[in-house]
Amino acid sequence: MKKLVILFMLAACLLSCQRKMYVAQATGEILMIDSTLDVIQDTAYLNHLLPIKEDLEHQLNSPIGYAPKALEVYAPECPMLNWASDALWAIAKQRYPGHVDVAVVNIGGMRSEWAAGDITFRHVFELMPFDNMLVVLTLRGSDLQQLCELFASSGGQGIAGMRIKTFGDPVMQQEVAVTINGQPLDYSKTYTVATSDYLSQGNDGMIPLKNHIALWNSEEKIRDLYIEYIKQVKTVEAKVDGRMEVFPRH
Repeated sequence: MKKLVILFMLAACLLSCQRKMYVAQATGEILMIDSTLDVIQDTAYLNHLLPIKEDLEHQLNSPIGYAPKALEVYAPECPMLNWASDALWAIAKQRYPGHVDVAVVNIGGMRSEWAAGDITFRHVFELMPFDNMLVVLTLRGSDLQQLCELFASSGGQGIAGMRIKTFGDPVMQQEVAVTINGQPLDYSKTYTVATSDYLSQGNDGMIPLKNHIALWNSEEKIRDLYIEYIKQVKTVEAKVDGRMEVFPRH
């Protein structure tokens, strides 16, 4: 037992006598994770991706339709907004199991313009880089009127199946007249509105759309539907026809 105690004491002594180790100095350099690392490339991996990239580029640049004239984007009414809303209205009529009164798109969702010439997959992806779905809402006439008044005060949006006209002084209170398929909007009626799931939530200032009393979701992306629609009609064209006669926003 005594030997065991002595051995334990010797071990403790030796351990206590060992030099304590600690970090006295550290050096290094900051490595930025940015484009400078692009010079370090995996050639084999890049060669594997190259044919995939070339095939994707070929598909994106493949023509699906033709535009005789340029489709520009500007407020309060423009060819691109009219085409986008007319196309959405026509598509909704094909898919919704009922009557579709009007269609609404937002100018903020139009992210590019199309020059005259071939229209490709790339054009549609650049116009609508979002995954918004086509929906059809059932909206009270009073809420639709309020929505149109917002369109008038904001300087215009994309509409199909209806016309909006403002009267009065652009600085003072304006009167906003709305006709749907040639008839004055009826506050007591309900109307079906084709639009995107994004706008149906009241986004981009379209708060009245949140008041819908029914919603039908196609579960199809509007971008994909536009592509199929262009393939069907072949010719992509629209003109300013006076459907949005509102005072420009200053």
